[in-house]
Amino acid sequence: MPQFEYEYLIIGQGIGGTSVAWHLYDLGKSFQIVGDSSMPSSSRVAAGIFNPLTGKKLVKTWLADDLFPYAKSFYGNLQEKLACKLMHLTPIYRPFRSIEEQNTYIAQTADPSIRRYIADTPDPGHELAYIHADFGGLEVVQSGWIDLPVLLDASRGYFQQRNLYVEAAFDAADISRTEEGIEWRGKRFKTVIFSQGFFALENGWFDWLPFTPVKGQILEITPDVLVKPYIINQGIFALPVAENRMKVGATYSWDPLDWEATEAATAELESKLKGLLKTGYTLIGAQAGIRPSVRDRRPLIGVHPEFSNVAIFNGLGTKGVTLAPFFAKEFCNHLIYGKELNPLVNIKRYFSLYFR
Repeated sequence: MPQFEYEYLIIGQGIGGTSVAWHLYDLGKSFQIVGDSSMPSSSRVAAGIFNPLTGKKLVKTWLADDLFPYAKSFYGNLQEKLACKLMHLTPIYRPFRSIEEQNTYIAQTADPSIRRYIADTPDPGHELAYIHADFGGLEVVQSGWIDLPVLLDASRGYFQQRNLYVEAAFDAADISRTEEGIEWRGKRFKTVIFSQGFFALENGWFDWLPFTPVKGQILEITPDVLVKPYIINQGIFALPVAENRMKVGATYSWDPLDWEATEAATAELESKLKGLLKTGYTLIGAQAGIRPSVRDRRPLIGVHPEFSNVAIFNGLGTKGVTLAPFFAKEFCNHLIYGKELNPLVNIKRYFSLYFR
């Protein structure tokens, strides 16, 4: 095969593919990223929240101490490069549901690994008169949200200007692979990287991986009162994207796996929202997406067990905004310098499914 025109072909321009592209770009590597703006994308539906303490039992997010500082550095640098606001550092307020929960959570904050993510300031619940917080609550810090549509659009524009982005409907039949390289639409590449989100299930190279996709729906509302810059989290989240606008989510469902918002999911969220908000609101709209989740809740990253020039960066699930930057760095170091991937994300853990 003749000399490569680009080293890497990246299929998919969600948060995964975009993070990989930026790391390759910063490392001086040549690539083209293929995106199809006409296709649905879970990255564009996602609220983009990053939260170091999750779950009913106030558990620290996996690898939070590594993921969160790196994500803030990554998005902060991109804000400067792209000259647009991407990262919103916003505390998360968790109202207590009961005195028992209050006691349990306060006891947990004695753990130094948890304490570092709890505000030292007084409970801000009295400032949030529009929510139910009869028992007070906890303020989680080092949290916030990433404006993913702005990030993806600005990145696409940046790469387009440099001939590093191709707007195209991807068809696996257009790829020709040999040991010497990859050919796609007349162009030659050294390696192909698939970062297709849910659509990886249709990818013949990686359809053996144990994806467990899950559908999620979010709402957009305008509250009757102006809201403070606090993400409210109690069973659902209420994310203020402006003083008079919030995103609310999210649902989890497995049947049917489609991209359509439903009345049932809207009713479920509204029922929970009415138990959280004291104020009224107007429903603006609803969106649904399919998260590329995985059986063990860890990303699927690495090189195909047989074909050394076919790789995947996927399975980021609900925490993609923090997982994507950190593991894109790890993945690029793996591809370029041969550094070992974390075995908990390396697809080697599932090679037995391919060879059985």
